[in-house]
Parts: sequence; C-alpha cells; structure tokens
Amino acid sequence: MNYSSLFTSKLARVGIAGTLALILATSPLANMGVIAAEAVPSLVSTKMHNTQKDSLEHAPIQYQIQARLNEKDMTLRGNEKITYRNTSKDTLKQVVLHTYADANLSKSTQASMYQQHNEKISKDHQEKTAEDFLGGIDIQAVTADSQSLDFHKENQALTVQLKEPVQPGESVSFQLEFQLNIPYGTQRVSYYKDMINGAHWFPVMSVYDEVKHQWNKAPYSRTFESDYYTSSDFEVQLNVPDEYQVAMPGIITTQDSTEHGRKVVSAVAENTREFAFFASPNLQVERVTRNGLTVEYYYYNDDPSKKKIVDRYINQAFKVIDFYSEKYGKYPYPEFRIVETYVQGVAVEYARLIQMGQIQSGAVPEKDTTFVHEIAHQWFHALIGNNSEKESFLDEGFADFSMVYFAEKHGDKLNGFRSLQFDDSSVEVAIASTNDEVEDLASLVFYQKGRQAIYQFYRSVGEEKFDQFMKEYFNRYVYQNATIDGLLHTIEDVLGKEQRMEMETALYKPNFVLKPEYQLSLEERTAYLHDVFQLQYQTVMKLIPDLPFEVMNRMMDKVLQGERLTIVLSDRVSKIADKQQEAIVSQLTSFLDMSGVKYDVVRDRRELKQKLKKDMATSNLIVIGNAKSNGVVQALKSSIMDRANQIGFDWKQTMKQPLAAGAYITKHPYNQNRLMLHYFWNEDHLSEARFEPFMMKIQQTIGFTNDFYQYYVLDNQGKEKSDKKVANPISSLFAE
Repeated sequence: MNYSSLFTSKLARVGIAGTLALILATSPLANMGVIAAEAVPSLVSTKMHNTQKDSLEHAPIQYQIQARLNEKDMTLRGNEKITYRNTSKDTLKQVVLHTYADANLSKSTQASMYQQHNEKISKDHQEKTAEDFLGGIDIQAVTADSQSLDFHKENQALTVQLKEPVQPGESVSFQLEFQLNIPYGTQRVSYYKDMINGAHWFPVMSVYDEVKHQWNKAPYSRTFESDYYTSSDFEVQLNVPDEYQVAMPGIITTQDSTEHGRKVVSAVAENTREFAFFASPNLQVERVTRNGLTVEYYYYNDDPSKKKIVDRYINQAFKVIDFYSEKYGKYPYPEFRIVETYVQGVAVEYARLIQMGQIQSGAVPEKDTTFVHEIAHQWFHALIGNNSEKESFLDEGFADFSMVYFAEKHGDKLNGFRSLQFDDSSVEVAIASTNDEVEDLASLVFYQKGRQAIYQFYRSVGEEKFDQFMKEYFNRYVYQNATIDGLLHTIEDVLGKEQRMEMETALYKPNFVLKPEYQLSLEERTAYLHDVFQLQYQTVMKLIPDLPFEVMNRMMDKVLQGERLTIVLSDRVSKIADKQQEAIVSQLTSFLDMSGVKYDVVRDRRELKQKLKKDMATSNLIVIGNAKSNGVVQALKSSIMDRANQIGFDWKQTMKQPLAAGAYITKHPYNQNRLMLHYFWNEDHLSEARFEPFMMKIQQTIGFTNDFYQYYVLDNQGKEKSDKKVANPISSLFAE
C-alpha cells in the first residue's frame, strides 16, 4: 500500500515529497442458475507460468466460492467450501478464519486511513446515515459432510470446532454459508457511487503458528494493514447484473444465468495470496498481451483522453514487471490487472491486481511512482508473504526500495537513490517494529527508514551480489510467508555473518540513520532539493490550464527555472519596521537557500537607483514594506497601479486603508515576462499580534501546496478579509 504521499497521480509522488510534506463441497452450479458457458476473449488459457516452485502443485488451501450480489440492498450471499491441509506438526481440533469485514461493524474498529474521505462523502451525501457506513459478515451455517459444526465469531475471528482432529499432513473440508452486508464509503470492502470494493468479502483462513501452537486471531489494524495469508487456490463464481464489469485475479470467464438480466463471472486463481474483486456497471477494459502476460486496466470512460493515458500506464506496467522479474524472480501469473476507483490519497495492492485512484487528465504514468510501488508489492506481499501486522517492513520497506531502484535504473534521478540519500533524520522506533509500536509513524518507519536500510545493504555488498541475494530470497519464500528472521538467515547464508549482523543492527536498533558515506553532501542536498522543488512547482502550475500568469506561487516556479530574483526592502523606516523586514527576508532567503535559488537583496536607495533600470529590469522582484517608503513602488507607482488594476486589485484605495496589510502580484513594470510581488502594510510597522499571521501568510502563498493567490488583504487582526485566488487541486489533500 502507498499512502505516504498525498500527491498520488497528480504529482506522481515525487520521491522525497513524503519526507518534505510530512515530510489489499462446491454447491451445484444450478444454484447459480448457470445454463451455458462462454469464455471472455482474454485469458482463456488455464495454465500457469512455472517458477522455481511448481505452481501447478496444489496450495495447502483450496477455496470454492459461489456468491450472488444483490445490488439493490448491497448484500452478497455466498456458499464457500474450504479444503485445508494441515502443514504443521500439530494435531488440530479447530480451525480459525478471519472475518475482516466485521471491522465495519463499528466506526471505532474501521480503518482510520479512510475516515477523512468517508466524512467528506457523508457531508456530500447527507441522505446517507451513520449506519450506512457500517457493515459486516453474518455466518449462517458451518457444516462438514452435511453435519453442523459448532462455531463462534468474535472480534473478526471465526473459530470452528471440527468433528475429528486433523493430523499433520491430512486435510479437512468444510462449508460455510454467509451474507456480507456491504458498507457505504471507500474502505477496503465498501460501495460508493457505482463501484464495489470487494476486499475481505468472505471468511478467509487464518495462519497457524506451530511454534506458538496457536492461530492468528488478530483483528484488522485500524492504523495500518494486517494482511497475513497463506497462498491458496481459488475457484470463484460471482452472480452479478449483466451490465457489471468485474475485475479479480485469475483466469476469468463469463456464464449466462437463468435469471433474467444477470450473469456469472468466474475466476480460477492458483497459488494466490488473497482474492479481492472490484465491480461496476461503468467500467471498461483496455488490455495488451506481450510474451504470455496480459495487462488489463479497468477504468471509467468518462473522458476520451483517458485511453491514451491508460495505454501508457499499461506500457509502464510491462516495464516494471519485466524489471522486477529480472532482478528478483519471474512474475508467474498470466495476467495483471489495474482498477480505477474512487479512493483518494492511497493506492492499494492485492494479489495479481492493484487499486488506484481516479485517473487525472494530466497524469504522467512514467513518473507515477505510486504505481511502481504497488506493482512491487506483487513480489513483496503477493508472492513473498509476511505478517504485515507484526513485520510490515518486509513488504512496505522492500516495495518502497524497489520503487526507488526502478527509478534509479530508468534514469529518474529525482525519484532514484538521491531520494534515499537525502534523508538524514532518525526515528525513535526500530524498523522491525509492529504496527502497534509505530502507531502513526508507519510511513516514516516502514517505508522511508525501511528502504534506507535496504539501500545501505545494497551499497555495502554492491549491485551484483544484492541481485543474487534477492533471487535466492525469492526462491526460498515465493508462495510462502517470510519473516525478518528468515531474511537475516538468507543474508547470512548468501553473504556471510558480517552482513547479517549489519542488517540486524539496522532493523532492530532505534534511530537508524544512513551511514555518512552513503548520504548526500551539503552541495548535493541543495542541488537535489532544487531539482525536486523545480519539478513540483512545474507540475502544480500545469494542473490548471488557464491559470493566470500573475499568481504568487509562480514566482518560485520562475526563479527555480533560473530566472533572476531581487528582493527590495523599504528604507527610511523605523527600527521596528526594519527589524520586521529583516525577519521576512530571513524567512524568504532560508527557503531560497534550501532550494538552491540565487538572489540579490537591495536595502539601500542609492544601490536601487543604480540597478533599477538595468539589472532589475530583467529580474523578478519581491518588494517588502510600506508603499510610501519603498523605492521601487515610489519610482514605478503609476505602472504598478495600472498592472494591479488588471488583476482586479484596487491599489490606490487599498493603500489608503488604515491598518491594511497583505500582498499582490503583478507583471514587472519594465518587463511583462517577469513578476513583481509586493508584501505591504500601510502603517510604519505591523503590531506584534499581526506580524506572526503576516509571516505565515507569506510562507503559504509561495508554496506549491497552497491556492494560487493574485492578492489578499488582511484586517487589523491579521485575518484575511478579501482576496482573489484560484483553488489549487492538491491543497485540500495537504490540508488534511
């Protein structure tokens, strides 16, 4: 999963942005009303690609599920047969299944990462009650050989008492009847508008720990993820309305139904970590097949320009899959699917498919690192599993490093290794912590520090040995569940005890910081930040095609591209005013220095006269202070008034208002390709109470995450009383 950056597809998750902004017995077919079968044109082969392990060998768990969606009341009734092989050395008298859908029985147990978006949805759809956002799964019967089995469901765990114990190596089959009540919203299992998100939609086998001699009964994490499954074989049939398009893992076929206006969509998915589906009547599919692999993108065709973007995403998916297949181990399945949904601020991985947010018109698939991160999870989650409640580093750390690895090897220097080397911060939590231990620091600990630890390992051994190690790690744990201890054992077996100990220290000792020799130098840090900010501003400025030239954020966009900048202070002012101006200059230049921007500061009227018509005519200007005491404003007042009026700012009247303060931006009086930004106040100086909000507003209005201001005026309390601005599409994400 990736939610450490709120850029998602709009900013394509520029690598460091996360740091800076914080910084997924068969009932008779007659029960489904099947009368005929017709294969979908894509993916008609039922053969799986072989990997180092024979994928045709049965997984230890087989699921055979038939379910019917009632789209009118958003329920799903299902029959599920499970055949479970006891791979432990213990004799089992009971089995345990997760009912993660029950996390939606109460708001207090729902995942917090979807809470803000659901609250917004609730405001926009006031016809929906709080109860509509809740749901869960009802177990109606559990049987084996037509005999009822005792069962108990509590805290998202279903415990089933078996009639006969299951000996090591033996198998047991049992059936469940269930009804899923789908909640409204955008959480993992939910419906919103025309989309059904179908994760956690059926009871799924827990993982048995033969060391502790117990089943995993942990409920789904509220703060992060708890996906811990055994790779299994699935045969699933979903009865849905004819117009519905269904995306799910495996070989998909469609079958006519005896029910008028309905069909059965079936899938066979072998050695698959989990089985999620997405369904909507308004999805369409683009698909491309290359070298035995078909990539499909399910998307809303609400914009004709989307197809070209979708085609580029599909092409990018092939590149990413090919890269990881070469570096780690071959992607073994014949298909990979991507689904456009309504989630915001996150993207979610599932086995053999990923869930993305809505495709934006300006999306750049080749720069969308969230997309790469989610595909990397096919290796680190879907193929190599782990307990993401206890050891999230194993999937998120490796997925995020892999994202950066791909970027580095494909010439993306912003999202490549420099994005790892930049971070010299520490976190007082060990990387090998549990979800509960990191609390709300999952992004910092598992993603950013986790990928740094792997990068340090990569640098320590070199790329060739690192790649060899990753292939061995993949061979050992493909279709299995890895552990940090297993990772360390593999490091020792392949690369020696010293490398194991070094990695062990990195993972288990709090306050991990990348070794100095692997960090960026001060000069490299400044150059990197300049490149990052330059791309961020360029990307943001393109989000609105008709954005006016005169907006304050554009000042930074222009100087980051190499245009000159001169900061001009008012002179002939009081000591208090002079002190305030210098504080403003210090704030501005600190940001400019960090961004690698060159600038001049003019404080003296004589120097101003010398430079005004020649040097400053080709420079962007930031002017500070009272208009009456600023040399630039006094010299060019008439032209400034005219240009201010062009943006709707009544310069003359505003400058007469007692206690008024604020800012406006115009074209440069001497050069229409440059800008002049004036931060003003109408008294000698600002009161102490007004100065702090004035400084804060400066910081906000030149940042790339805030609205595009042309002017604003503050009242005598420092609050905004009038403005002219254009909404920034990403500002609400950063506000959250």
